[in-house]
Amino acid sequence: MDQLVIASRNVGKIKEFRDLLLPLRNEILSLADLSIEAEFEESGKTFAENAHLKALSYSQLTRFPVLADDSGLEVDALGGKPGIHSARYAGPGASDADRVRKLLRELQNSGGSREARFVCCLALAEKGVLLLQAEGDCRGTIAQEPRGTNGFGYDPVFYFPQLGKTYAELSDTEKNQHSHRARAVAFLIRQIVNRQS
Repeated sequence: MDQLVIASRNVGKIKEFRDLLLPLRNEILSLADLSIEAEFEESGKTFAENAHLKALSYSQLTRFPVLADDSGLEVDALGGKPGIHSARYAGPGASDADRVRKLLRELQNSGGSREARFVCCLALAEKGVLLLQAEGDCRGTIAQEPRGTNGFGYDPVFYFPQLGKTYAELSDTEKNQHSHRARAVAFLIRQIVNRQS
Protein backbone atom coordinates (compact mmCIF):
# COMPACT_ATOMS: atom_id res chain seq x y z
CA MET A 1 0.00 0.00 0.00
CA ASP A 2 2.45 2.63 -1.24
CA GLN A 3 -0.28 5.06 -2.32
CA LEU A 4 -3.47 5.94 -0.49
CA VAL A 5 -6.32 8.11 -1.76
CA ILE A 6 -8.24 10.38 0.60
CA ALA A 7 -11.86 10.55 -0.55
CA SER A 8 -12.30 14.26 0.11
CA ARG A 9 -12.14 17.63 -1.59
CA ASN A 10 -11.77 19.50 1.71
CA VAL A 11 -8.27 21.00 1.57
CA GLY A 12 -8.02 21.36 5.36
CA LYS A 13 -9.07 17.78 5.94
CA ILE A 14 -6.60 16.43 3.35
CA LYS A 15 -3.78 18.37 5.00
CA GLU A 16 -4.67 16.85 8.37
CA PHE A 17 -4.71 13.35 6.88
CA ARG A 18 -1.31 13.89 5.24
CA ASP A 19 0.14 14.83 8.65
CA LEU A 20 -1.65 12.09 10.59
CA LEU A 21 -0.73 9.32 8.15
CA LEU A 22 3.00 10.10 8.10
CA PRO A 23 3.82 6.96 10.15
CA LEU A 24 2.64 4.81 7.21
CA ARG A 25 5.07 6.51 4.81
CA ASN A 26 2.53 6.34 2.00
CA GLU A 27 2.10 8.80 -0.81
CA ILE A 28 -1.20 10.48 0.08
CA LEU A 29 -3.31 11.39 -2.94
CA SER A 30 -6.52 13.38 -3.16
CA LEU A 31 -9.45 12.97 -5.53
CA ALA A 32 -8.18 16.06 -7.36
CA ASP A 33 -4.75 14.47 -7.81
CA LEU A 34 -6.44 11.64 -9.72
CA SER A 35 -8.89 13.94 -11.55
CA ILE A 36 -11.82 12.06 -9.99
CA GLU A 37 -14.84 14.33 -10.29
CA ALA A 38 -17.59 11.86 -9.35
CA GLU A 39 -19.77 12.70 -6.35
CA PHE A 40 -21.64 10.18 -4.22
CA GLU A 41 -24.62 11.08 -2.08
CA GLU A 42 -24.04 10.59 1.64
CA SER A 43 -27.29 8.68 2.10
CA GLY A 44 -26.30 6.78 5.25
CA LYS A 45 -27.98 7.33 8.60
CA THR A 46 -24.72 7.29 10.58
CA PHE A 47 -21.18 8.61 10.20
CA ALA A 48 -19.96 5.02 9.75
CA GLU A 49 -22.46 4.27 6.97
CA ASN A 50 -21.46 7.40 5.07
CA ALA A 51 -17.75 6.63 5.41
CA HIS A 52 -18.32 3.08 4.12
CA LEU A 53 -20.39 4.33 1.19
CA LYS A 54 -17.72 6.81 0.10
CA ALA A 55 -14.82 4.39 0.54
CA LEU A 56 -16.52 1.59 -1.38
CA SER A 57 -17.75 3.87 -4.17
CA TYR A 58 -14.51 5.75 -4.78
CA SER A 59 -12.40 2.59 -4.48
CA GLN A 60 -14.11 1.30 -7.62
CA LEU A 61 -12.80 4.31 -9.57
CA THR A 62 -9.10 3.80 -8.84
CA ARG A 63 -6.59 0.99 -8.42
CA PHE A 64 -5.37 2.54 -5.15
CA PRO A 65 -6.82 1.90 -1.68
CA VAL A 66 -9.23 4.66 -0.64
CA LEU A 67 -9.66 6.11 2.83
CA ALA A 68 -12.94 7.91 3.44
CA ASP A 69 -14.17 9.64 6.53
CA ASP A 70 -17.42 11.09 7.70
CA SER A 71 -17.14 13.39 10.62
CA GLY A 72 -19.12 16.05 12.34
CA LEU A 73 -20.28 17.77 15.47
CA GLU A 74 -22.93 16.49 17.87
CA VAL A 75 -24.37 18.97 20.37
CA ASP A 76 -26.22 17.50 23.34
CA ALA A 77 -28.77 20.31 23.73
CA LEU A 78 -29.68 20.02 20.03
CA GLY A 79 -30.39 16.31 20.22
CA GLY A 80 -27.11 15.43 18.51
CA LYS A 81 -27.48 17.96 15.68
CA PRO A 82 -25.92 18.90 13.36
CA GLY A 83 -24.53 15.34 13.34
CA ILE A 84 -24.22 13.71 9.93
CA HIS A 85 -25.59 16.91 8.40
CA SER A 86 -22.71 19.03 9.80
CA ALA A 87 -21.40 20.07 6.37
CA ARG A 88 -24.91 20.81 5.05
CA TYR A 89 -26.35 22.30 8.23
CA ALA A 90 -27.00 25.80 6.90
CA GLY A 91 -28.11 24.72 3.43
CA PRO A 92 -26.47 24.49 -0.01
CA GLY A 93 -23.65 26.93 -0.65
CA ALA A 94 -23.36 27.96 3.01
CA SER A 95 -19.90 28.85 4.34
CA ASP A 96 -18.25 27.60 7.52
CA ALA A 97 -19.15 30.95 9.11
CA ASP A 98 -22.82 30.50 8.10
CA ARG A 99 -22.93 27.08 9.74
CA VAL A 100 -21.29 28.38 12.92
CA ARG A 101 -23.77 31.27 13.13
CA LYS A 102 -26.72 28.91 12.75
CA LEU A 103 -25.32 26.57 15.40
CA LEU A 104 -24.79 29.38 17.93
CA ARG A 105 -28.25 30.79 17.25
CA GLU A 106 -29.98 27.44 17.72
CA LEU A 107 -27.97 26.66 20.82
CA GLN A 108 -28.83 30.02 22.36
CA ASN A 109 -32.52 29.45 21.62
CA SER A 110 -32.39 25.99 23.18
CA GLY A 111 -31.14 27.29 26.53
CA GLY A 112 -29.56 23.88 27.11
CA SER A 113 -26.13 22.48 27.87
CA ARG A 114 -23.21 23.46 25.66
CA GLU A 115 -21.69 19.98 25.89
CA ALA A 116 -20.69 18.56 22.51
CA ARG A 117 -18.45 16.08 20.79
CA PHE A 118 -16.68 15.78 17.47
CA VAL A 119 -16.93 12.35 15.83
CA CYS A 120 -14.85 10.84 13.03
CA CYS A 121 -15.56 7.50 11.35
CA LEU A 122 -13.07 6.09 8.84
CA ALA A 123 -13.41 3.36 6.24
CA LEU A 124 -10.59 1.91 4.14
CA ALA A 125 -11.55 0.08 0.96
CA GLU A 126 -9.88 -1.34 -2.12
CA LYS A 127 -11.59 -2.27 -5.39
CA GLY A 128 -15.04 -2.20 -3.82
CA VAL A 129 -14.10 -4.25 -0.75
CA LEU A 130 -14.14 -2.81 2.78
CA LEU A 131 -10.82 -3.57 4.49
CA LEU A 132 -10.83 -1.69 7.79
CA GLN A 133 -12.85 0.80 9.80
CA ALA A 134 -12.10 3.01 12.77
CA GLU A 135 -13.78 5.65 14.92
CA GLY A 136 -12.59 8.42 17.21
CA ASP A 137 -14.28 11.17 19.16
CA CYS A 138 -13.41 14.14 21.31
CA ARG A 139 -15.63 15.80 23.92
CA GLY A 140 -15.75 19.52 24.59
CA THR A 141 -18.16 22.43 24.80
CA ILE A 142 -19.45 25.05 22.40
CA ALA A 143 -17.88 28.47 22.99
CA GLN A 144 -20.03 31.60 23.21
CA GLU A 145 -18.36 33.00 20.09
CA PRO A 146 -15.77 31.94 17.50
CA ARG A 147 -12.11 32.08 18.56
CA GLY A 148 -8.98 31.33 16.56
CA THR A 149 -8.07 31.23 12.89
CA ASN A 150 -6.73 27.70 12.39
CA GLY A 151 -8.68 24.69 11.23
CA PHE A 152 -12.00 24.68 9.42
CA GLY A 153 -15.69 23.94 9.93
CA TYR A 154 -16.83 24.27 13.53
CA ASP A 155 -13.29 24.45 14.93
CA PRO A 156 -13.60 28.11 16.06
CA VAL A 157 -16.46 27.29 18.46
CA PHE A 158 -15.43 23.83 19.69
CA TYR A 159 -13.74 24.47 23.03
CA PHE A 160 -11.36 21.73 24.19
CA PRO A 161 -11.12 21.98 28.02
CA GLN A 162 -7.99 19.82 28.27
CA LEU A 163 -5.93 22.55 26.57
CA GLY A 164 -8.17 25.53 27.35
CA LYS A 165 -8.54 26.48 23.68
CA THR A 166 -10.92 26.10 20.77
CA TYR A 167 -9.84 23.75 18.02
CA ALA A 168 -9.13 26.84 15.89
CA GLU A 169 -6.67 28.09 18.52
CA LEU A 170 -4.69 24.85 18.54
CA SER A 171 -1.45 24.48 16.64
CA ASP A 172 -1.38 21.76 14.00
CA THR A 173 0.72 19.65 16.38
CA GLU A 174 -1.76 20.05 19.24
CA LYS A 175 -4.75 19.25 17.07
CA ASN A 176 -3.05 16.22 15.57
CA GLN A 177 -2.43 14.86 19.06
CA HIS A 178 -5.94 15.30 20.45
CA SER A 179 -8.59 15.60 17.74
CA HIS A 180 -11.33 13.11 16.90
CA ARG A 181 -9.67 12.55 13.50
CA ALA A 182 -6.28 11.96 15.14
CA ARG A 183 -7.78 9.34 17.44
CA ALA A 184 -9.55 7.56 14.59
CA VAL A 185 -6.41 7.57 12.40
CA ALA A 186 -4.25 6.27 15.27
CA PHE A 187 -6.64 3.33 15.69
CA LEU A 188 -6.63 2.71 11.93
CA ILE A 189 -2.82 2.75 11.77
CA ARG A 190 -2.63 0.19 14.59
CA GLN A 191 -4.94 -2.09 12.61
CA ILE A 192 -2.89 -1.67 9.43
CA VAL A 193 0.37 -2.44 11.26
CA ASN A 194 -1.20 -5.52 12.86
CA ARG A 195 -2.34 -6.79 9.44
CA GLN A 196 1.16 -6.35 8.03
CA SER A 197 2.97 -8.08 10.90
